[in-house]
Formats: sequence, C-alpha cells, structure tokens
Amino acid sequence: MRSPIPRAGFCGCPAGFPRRFLPPGLYRYPAEVITWRNGTVVRVRREWPGAVELEVTVSAVAAPADGELPGPAPEQTPELVRALAYPALTGRPGPGDRVLLNTTALDLRLGTGGYALVAAMPDRLPPDRSGPGHLVKARYTPLQAIVLGADEQGSPYHETLRDAADVAGMPVIVADLHSALAPVLAGLYDAAEQDTAEQDAAEQDRAEDPPAHEAPPPGSGGATADEPVQSGALRAAPGGLRVVYVMTDGGALPAWFSRTCATLREAGWLAGTVTVGQAFGGDLEAVTLHTGLLAARHVLGADVAVVAQGPGNLGTGTRWGFSGVAAGEAINAVAALGGRPIAALRVSEADPRERHRGVSHHSLTSYGRVALAPAAVVVPELPGEFGAQIATQAEPLGARHALVRVPVAGLAEALARCPAPLSTMGRGLAEDRAYFLTAAAAGRYAASLVQGATMKPFL
Repeated sequence: MRSPIPRAGFCGCPAGFPRRFLPPGLYRYPAEVITWRNGTVVRVRREWPGAVELEVTVSAVAAPADGELPGPAPEQTPELVRALAYPALTGRPGPGDRVLLNTTALDLRLGTGGYALVAAMPDRLPPDRSGPGHLVKARYTPLQAIVLGADEQGSPYHETLRDAADVAGMPVIVADLHSALAPVLAGLYDAAEQDTAEQDAAEQDRAEDPPAHEAPPPGSGGATADEPVQSGALRAAPGGLRVVYVMTDGGALPAWFSRTCATLREAGWLAGTVTVGQAFGGDLEAVTLHTGLLAARHVLGADVAVVAQGPGNLGTGTRWGFSGVAAGEAINAVAALGGRPIAALRVSEADPRERHRGVSHHSLTSYGRVALAPAAVVVPELPGEFGAQIATQAEPLGARHALVRVPVAGLAEALARCPAPLSTMGRGLAEDRAYFLTAAAAGRYAASLVQGATMKPFL
C-alpha cells in the first residue's frame, strides 16, 4: 500500500514535490489567509473624503497550543499602528472604540498603504444601509458594498447610458500606475493654460480691430447654437477642461484610499471619478470600463478621461502576472467606443529592477501584446543616452501603434506646480524625474487633441 503524500508544503504541497503531479483536491489554500487583531483607537490622525486614518493600539496574540484558541500574549506591550477606516463601510471610529483589524498587509510590509484596515466596530455598529442601488461591489466578500450604478435601472442616468454607443472621439489617456494620474494632469493643464493664454491674446488683438459682423440677438449672451452648454454642477479645471478619472479594479478597490484623488478634486483638477468593475467609492459607479467611459463623457461631461488602476499595483516578476496588463485592455475599450486612446508609457531611470528600467516591460507587454487596437503611444523627448534608450525600446510598439514624440521642455516646472504630491514606488520627482516627465508628456499630447485647441498635434 502506498503511503499518503505528506502535506508539509505551502497550500498542502509536500516540500520539493512538483505541484503539477499532485492528486486533485490536494493543491489548495492554507486554512488562514487573513491576520485578524483587536485594537483600540487612540486618536484620529487625519481624514479625507471617504477615509479616516487612525492611531490604534494592538495587543500581541499568543500562539495557541493544539486544540486551543489564540489569546492575548502575557506581559506584552501593546503595539501602536496606523489604521485606515472607510466610514461608509464600517461607521466612523473615534477614540476609545474597539475595532476589528485586518493586519495582513501591514505584517507583510507591503509598500502602498502600510495600514491595518478596520473591518468592523463590534461594539458600535453603524446604522443599517438605506440608500438606493443594486450593484454589488467586492462581491461575495464580507465587506461587499451595495451601490447605485450610473448604468443600472433606477439610476437617473440609465436612460442616457442605455443606448449610448460611443464617446464621440474623446481623448482617453491610459496609464499603468495610479501614480501617473497627477503628472498626466499636470502636463495636460499646463498645455491647456498656455493654449488659453494664446487664444486670449488673439481675441485681444481682434478686439482692437474687430471685423464687421451682425450683433447677436438680444438675450442670447453672445452664445451661438453650436456652443456647448456648460454644467455648473462640478468645478471646472484650469484651462476650462473637464477631466474625469476612470478607476479600474486592479489596485485598491475603494477610491477613498487615494489621497491623490481627494487632493486633485479639491484643487479643481478632477471633475469627478468613475469607479468600474469591482472598484467603488467614485462620484459615479459603473459595471464595466465601457459604461464607465460612457458615463464620464455623457454624464460628467468629460473633455478628457484618464484610465488607471487604483493605488497598489500587483506584480509577480513574470511577463503576464501584473495588474497593469489591464492597460492594454483599456486601449481596446476606448477604441471600441470611438475614443482616441493615448498610451502613457511607464518609464524609470531609477528603478533598481532591470525589467522596469527604461520602458517597463509592463508597458511593452500591455501595449505590444494586449492592446489590439491602434493607439497613440507618447514617447517623451528625454535628453541624452537615456532618451535615446527610451526611443529605441518603444520602437517595436510602432508596428501597431502611432509613436508620437512629445517634447518635455517646461514640464518639470508644470510638475512642480502640481497640487498633489508626486510619488511612485516611494520615489519623488527628484529621484525619478523621467517617470513623471513621461506621464506629463502624455497629458500634453492629450491637450493638443481637445476640440477647439489651437496648439498643433504632435507628430
């Protein structure tokens, strides 16, 4: 009789045994995939829309003996940790509240966040849900949220989106990382403001020597039937552009996690956020990226949209195993809806990992293999040997896409004026200048495509 295969390895695999040879049912998750802790709120550190950052004491837990439940470790000093709560999910914790924490990511020292996450306040539950909506996000998890989708029946925008078929040529910038959002907008608004200044100067010249024409009819305010009606529901951004962020679900699911979004919205740089797929917490919710783009255009009135995952990129060091592969799928979605897809390259001169130095393999895979529709791939005109390296690495993408060379002169100054802090993988503008200049160049190019812009599109 054969002896059973030992279950000493991870996921039930015996040490050193190839998993592909395991019998069915033996390859499985371990029993525990979350580290749970009880904590007590000491103080509120800060808060921004949708999120509260807390200081929490957490007691150590003694390892249980066989057949026993875990309990507090004797004579251990409670640990002080940062924790994050989303009041819409858990209620708003305050000093003295006992909170149930998921500390798994904090224990693993994962880069983005560094928080214990509040799962519940067991002694003070929030009121029962009473709002509208039937869309379930983070489905079949203990914290699944029911939200009102812009595209669902019962939404005030359902009729608008039911038969919407395209985004009418809207430029859509697609980026791999959430950290590209702020520099993309810095480049876009810098170009838009310069364009506005040039138009103002031209109008001033015409005012000094006005051509003969008929006066507009009384009460028209000078508007013509061809001019768009501007909604005042959301704050306009610099240069008069309305930009909407469409957040996919490859990173953080709650949009509330992003302080960048909160800062850009407060500064007027974002007209709104649409969360799609399993992501939630945006100004609008949508089932798919496609309806999210349609909502950005037809509900929020976007002139330009930016598509990227939320904070917290996931990668495995393999060709296909990274959450940013969805950037290629986003290019296809934009093209299917009649938009103008713009691919922002992920570039770094400082990343210690060879696969991300120069043009990241994430961009080469997403845009070179996954994106089947043609896009404008923005290649920044960076100086020196590194700039030549970027141009060479991007060349293979020209087999399917249009490579658009965009100068970066003046973009460093535009980035310095960005209202949101610039950071990617823990590096700021001074440490990884090329990354931020490349993202800003994509924004600069998008500004040249906006209807009514006088700046010439780059070639």
